[in-house]
Amino acid sequence: MTRRKTSILIHRALHKSRLLQVGLIISFWLVGEALSRGFHLPVPGSVIGLIGLLALLASGAIRLSSMKRGAAWLLADMLLFFVPAVLAVLDHGEFLGLVGLKILVVILVGTVTVMSITALAVDLGYRIMLNLEQKRALH
Repeated sequence: MTRRKTSILIHRALHKSRLLQVGLIISFWLVGEALSRGFHLPVPGSVIGLIGLLALLASGAIRLSSMKRGAAWLLADMLLFFVPAVLAVLDHGEFLGLVGLKILVVILVGTVTVMSITALAVDLGYRIMLNLEQKRALH
């Protein structure tokens, strides 16, 4: 069998099988983990795997349509990946009481503060840009 025919068969199998697509995504994660640990990189293996998959998608070696169903399935069941985090919160009952409420308030206030300051900085930058453009138009 020629290399071209093999490539076509692999693409067709990937396009049809959600399980193969998920397996390919997981294999990129595992290869990224191996690279990260093997070379003692400060970047998580999942990020390395994601960059590798993105590079293959961008180059056209893997078509987006060949990965779409598997990625959609993983995203649809994303809540299952957060079960360990929920169990950790249940192990620490103090987070469900006053301490948890205080932490929640700090997170909310911090988020609103960062968003507000960012909005003000963008607005200020936009106003400065408009003033500079108006001054250039007058001269």
